[in-house]
Amino acid sequence: MTQIGTAGFRRKVVEWTPIKTVQQLRHIIDLMHETSIEIYSKKLGGLKNGDKAVMEQIGNGKDIMSILLRANAAASEEDRLPDDEILGQIRSRIRNLYITFVFAGHDTTTGALTRILHQLALNPDVQERLREEVSEARKNGDIEYDLLMGLPFLDAVCRETLRMYPPLPTVQRITRQDVVLPLLYPIKTVDGREIKEIPLKKDTGVIVSIMNVNRHKAIWGEDADVWTPERWLKPMPKSVAAAHLPGVYASMMTFIGGGRACIGFKFAEMELKLALSVLLETFVFSPGSKEIEWMMAGLNSPVIKGSDDITPQLPLKLSFVKPVA
Repeated sequence: MTQIGTAGFRRKVVEWTPIKTVQQLRHIIDLMHETSIEIYSKKLGGLKNGDKAVMEQIGNGKDIMSILLRANAAASEEDRLPDDEILGQIRSRIRNLYITFVFAGHDTTTGALTRILHQLALNPDVQERLREEVSEARKNGDIEYDLLMGLPFLDAVCRETLRMYPPLPTVQRITRQDVVLPLLYPIKTVDGREIKEIPLKKDTGVIVSIMNVNRHKAIWGEDADVWTPERWLKPMPKSVAAAHLPGVYASMMTFIGGGRACIGFKFAEMELKLALSVLLETFVFSPGSKEIEWMMAGLNSPVIKGSDDITPQLPLKLSFVKPVA
């Protein structure tokens, strides 16, 4: 599509496409464009009019807009970018940030929170225990960051859900050179041979199953397939440490590891805990009238079982927490 015709022609094709998701995406892009122009116009206007606050912000600011304007102002006349090119740079960076934080961060965190709420609805005893813990922590008003992140049962619920149900069940990688992949646990072929390593040629595609690693019984124990938050309140089996999983979070692969690990995993963890602390103090979550199943399509998403509608949704029953007498 991006190679067909002019930009104006492609725009018309998008406008005429009678698909709801396409029109929603068009609206998002239009909003980003309008926001870019509005932000740029305000800063440029303030700069030209000698607005001290704007001039100080651009002179000392570390945001993308200030850096671009400052660099452009310092450039020579022949190297200076016109307004339309600066706007193009701004839109490009906003789009990249949107992709990083919305698609890579927002959807996965939302999926994790949704899964936790579903599990709490199915396990009311766990939900009540967690509610008591967060309510006690919030009894004096807003909860401090260190206290929130240190709540043991809240941490256990988050860890167990992220272990059992990673929002991104698999990741794909391509080998950059010929390598030999050692196997922690040897496997047997159909002809009975034992394999302890797998040679991989350069540019070989590899699919890593995060979910299977996080549920491997040789690592996590025989109850690896059971959602058990309490496992995190006691010492982990020695096999967990012995596996040397390269993940950046809690000896699991949910946020991947290495140079391509999730850059925002601590922020995602804080988001989950903060949202749960607020929601559980106000609402009781119970299963709705419709059965839910989880569909794997890149990201795990809840859908209504047996329905032709595959729009992600989790219809739970909500009621207010009864005030303590």
